[in-house]
Amino acid sequence: MKTTITTLALVMTLMSCKSEKDLNAKTISKDTNKMELSNKDKTVAVLKSIETGDTVAVSYINPGNYKQHNLVVADGLAGFGALLSHAPKGGFKVNTVRAFQDGAYGFAQTEYDFFGPKIGFDVFRFENGQVVEHWDNLIEKAALNPSGHSQTDGAMLVTDLNKTEANKIVVSNFLNDILVNGKMDKIANYFDGDHYIQHNPNIGDGLSGLGQALEAMAKQGITMEFTKVHKVLGQGNFVLAISEGKFAGQPTSYYDLFRVENNKIAEHWDIMETIAPEADRKNTNGKFNFPK
Repeated sequence: MKTTITTLALVMTLMSCKSEKDLNAKTISKDTNKMELSNKDKTVAVLKSIETGDTVAVSYINPGNYKQHNLVVADGLAGFGALLSHAPKGGFKVNTVRAFQDGAYGFAQTEYDFFGPKIGFDVFRFENGQVVEHWDNLIEKAALNPSGHSQTDGAMLVTDLNKTEANKIVVSNFLNDILVNGKMDKIANYFDGDHYIQHNPNIGDGLSGLGQALEAMAKQGITMEFTKVHKVLGQGNFVLAISEGKFAGQPTSYYDLFRVENNKIAEHWDIMETIAPEADRKNTNGKFNFPK
């Protein structure tokens, strides 16, 4: 697998040197009769190519226009290839657990063996069928939380496609009312009593579990601050919100996936990642900077 990954990295570097015009011409002539995959399916395929070395999946990435927002990976397709070239013996492992799409965006929750077991959220933006931009958050895999849930188990079925926009509004209002502006008197409006399934590895189910965790953090002098919600994406009953703030005083990127049921938040998965300091960054694209 190491050889496969190294070969893929070389292919990606070579692809990044080709003109976009030449590559698109080949793609059109080769794939005219093929059914176009959805952005969700392309998202899953691109992520799986990290493990398999599938060059067809890599071709879904625009070789001449690929902006990277993972701050410790160099910009462009060549930067992604350089990362893969450092794969450990045995290569990487990728298992996408949930995948969604919202307009030009595909987004996924994935289990990785990527320099150790990790959980990740990845967001891709597409133009003309190709990936042109990537954002992500990664965290180490943890033990089961106080309620016995893992970071990725739970509900899977996407429903209520006709309520996507309404569910995005529920989540956006919750984040801004409660987490950004601290209007705790409104918190009951967003939940069905204490019925709330939690997948954060340090927090138990229900608002009661959240309250206990926040109390424990306060006793340790740990603060959690949300300052801005940068992007809200959704498909049916699942909504992913990407926010900025501070955790324990450190600049932090928050990715929160919610399942909404009957206009109430019913389930939650999340990843917090400390934002890399400027001295450690390999690109200047910023952690967020979503197109307007």
